[in-house]
Amino acid sequence: MNWVAIFDWDGVIIDSSRQHEKAWELLAAEQGLRIGPDCFSRSFGMKNERVIPDILGWTKSPCLIQEWSLRKEEFYRQLVAEQGADMIPGAKSWLVTLAQSGIRCALGTSTPRLNLDATLEKLALGSFFQAAITGDDVDQGKPDPEVFLKAAASLAASPEKCVVFEDAPVGLEAAKTAGMKAVALTTTHAAPSLALADWVVKDLNEVRIEVIGKWFN
Repeated sequence: MNWVAIFDWDGVIIDSSRQHEKAWELLAAEQGLRIGPDCFSRSFGMKNERVIPDILGWTKSPCLIQEWSLRKEEFYRQLVAEQGADMIPGAKSWLVTLAQSGIRCALGTSTPRLNLDATLEKLALGSFFQAAITGDDVDQGKPDPEVFLKAAASLAASPEKCVVFEDAPVGLEAAKTAGMKAVALTTTHAAPSLALADWVVKDLNEVRIEVIGKWFN
């Protein structure tokens, strides 16, 4: 195959929305802060450094943003340790299909490295990915294309030979700005908000390797 796959993590490989939402709620309760009714859905796929000042509107102080961001992720890892993490339907079989077809895979995610390592180990998925670029590895979060461009470089692949699997509008914007094809999952956002994608699916059970292969013939 003459293409590579780049995956977002939360909402694409694992169903972590419950734990992330609860982690934000725990942080808000601890700090006496308020979360608006649509803040969580709007923030999915973004780095905390943007979520806290721009979506939640809690503070613009760099020190507080860093402190609260780290604390939120501590809550998240505690919840994953207690509750585990579920995979998105079709994720494991799709990764197996790609591996059997010789298609190299990387992760391009806004999640911190500690979160990714914890869930990768718990789900025993590390062998499916040849590289992983996390929120800790980039200066600019999605919708900036940095994370996907670095993921492509880690696989020695040109952007036009990459397919990104995403669930959030900011991730799709990043993929298209990078010059990549994109498959969107409606796991966290409704289909109309994912119009930038080349293909919109319910989950990874619907994806077919022969369909994607035709994009590169």
